[in-house]
Amino acid sequence: MSGPVTGRSLGLLVCLECRATVRAAAEPHSRCPRCRAALHARKPYSLLITTLLIIAAAILYIPANLLPVMDSRTLIDDEYDTIMSGVLVLLHSGAWPIALLVFFASIVVPLLKILALAVLVYSAWVRSPVRRAQRSELFRMVEFIGRWSMLDIYAISLLATLVQVQSFALVIVGWGAWAFGAVVVLTLLAARTFDERLLWDDPE
Repeated sequence: MSGPVTGRSLGLLVCLECRATVRAAAEPHSRCPRCRAALHARKPYSLLITTLLIIAAAILYIPANLLPVMDSRTLIDDEYDTIMSGVLVLLHSGAWPIALLVFFASIVVPLLKILALAVLVYSAWVRSPVRRAQRSELFRMVEFIGRWSMLDIYAISLLATLVQVQSFALVIVGWGAWAFGAVVVLTLLAARTFDERLLWDDPE
């Protein structure tokens, strides 16, 4: 046998609803004997949906970092802050641990998730047989980080609270924060819709 031994090669399917392992039936539209959900060898339209979600996240990542995430209004003037300008403000005020947290959680981590998911989708599209185990580990790492993606939103909220308390300003959420939240949600959905088993399929 040239390729790796997989459940599909052994005639086994996994129910996407209850995770039961089921022997593949001869009819194309078989159902799980446990929960009666439709059985599929792979998630339907997994690559297409994941690709569209990644493209949308990559597009929104740009305004998330360029547009203001908050509008600080005082009696004197208004100040618009992006994520990076907020990081610089924290650095200049001496709060470098929080500045590092905001920088990595709000700029580095979302970018790395988008790049990692793009690599996984491309590998699944071309059905590359190289380093399959490493790519599966990469996907599990993205899934693990995805569980903590709300930390990104928390970092933005913490930054807004600090500015509001320290300067007694009224902080209004900007369009950059909405775009940033959309990036977090889209990367979470992309990791959920991607079928890891596609990484182990052999070229036809």
